Amino acid sequence: MAQCFLILENGTIAEGTGFGFEKTVFGEVVFNTGMSGYQESLTDPSYKGQILVMSHPLIGNYGINPRYSESDSVQVAGYVVRELCKTPSMMYGGKTLESSLLENEVPAISGIDTRAVILDLRVHGVLKGAITFDDDPESVLDEVCKMPAYACKNWVGEVSTKEVIRYEKKGAKKVALIDCGVKGSILSELRKRFEVIRVPYDTDKSFFRNEEIDGIFVSNGPGDPSHPALQDTTIATIKALKDDYPMMGICFGTQMLARAFGGTTYKMKFGHRGENQPIKHKGRVYITSQNHGYAVAEESLADTGFVADHINVNDGTVEGITHQELPIFAVQYHPEASAGPRDTMFLFDEFKTMLEESR
Repeated sequence: MAQCFLILENGTIAEGTGFGFEKTVFGEVVFNTGMSGYQESLTDPSYKGQILVMSHPLIGNYGINPRYSESDSVQVAGYVVRELCKTPSMMYGGKTLESSLLENEVPAISGIDTRAVILDLRVHGVLKGAITFDDDPESVLDEVCKMPAYACKNWVGEVSTKEVIRYEKKGAKKVALIDCGVKGSILSELRKRFEVIRVPYDTDKSFFRNEEIDGIFVSNGPGDPSHPALQDTTIATIKALKDDYPMMGICFGTQMLARAFGGTTYKMKFGHRGENQPIKHKGRVYITSQNHGYAVAEESLADTGFVADHINVNDGTVEGITHQELPIFAVQYHPEASAGPRDTMFLFDEFKTMLEESR
């Protein structure tokens, strides 16, 4: 174990003990309120380019098992925990958290007051930051202050598939999945119900029209939904096809659909990340898993045909939209859970019913 520092752009320098891969990394610092599901969070492509702080004080106690990974690698830039469990329970037959981070060349820090860091982020909003094993944290702080904002980069381009991948299911409806950084569990739920064609985020509209598809699904993903690279690709494709196919979106997909219809999005102060977020939909409250730092501006939906019919109970933000004329809907949270409650898994079945009724 080595001396290590977490550095925030507001001047906070927290000293702790380093583990994982020893290198300096930079990223947007965010926090997760979940008591479990650390492996799913680490491997979720929506965390690409971010340094993740966990609010639960003990992390790593049940190890790492490939069964619970949401992608092929650890996606976070860096990891921050209060206490690292070095000898996890073998109940799941997995390896240690540190060995996984070492294999993926991801640095981490333990032994700092993560609750204090989270309070800092709640007051100031998400901040640029770094994890460093460097002896001179002041020089790293200077680099942090000069680094570009998280929103400047097209993170979707980093995590989207680079080729078309086909998952056959005889006799099932065919869905084109626009991969903006899809979680493995979302893909799994789609494959249970549909034949799936997974395509890069920048796939041209002509591809879809040359395929005999029944619907389009827009996935979760990282970064700013207003990035110019997305306006010219994913959003342009949705605009061109919105009158032709039923559509569903999850998380980032909600923002893409809203923007394609003329809605706007905004960066939240510190976002929603965890497995305990309540939303209200059709008179019922559901507990949901969430991971998003941007949201749809409800007032911008006025002329889009969408209504906000899923609302966050805690802060009133939009958590889901449904079009009033077209067979299109999307939710900002994660009905596939992984980790988290499975209260809203029925939404995948609603999409299946929508496709069956539309053709």
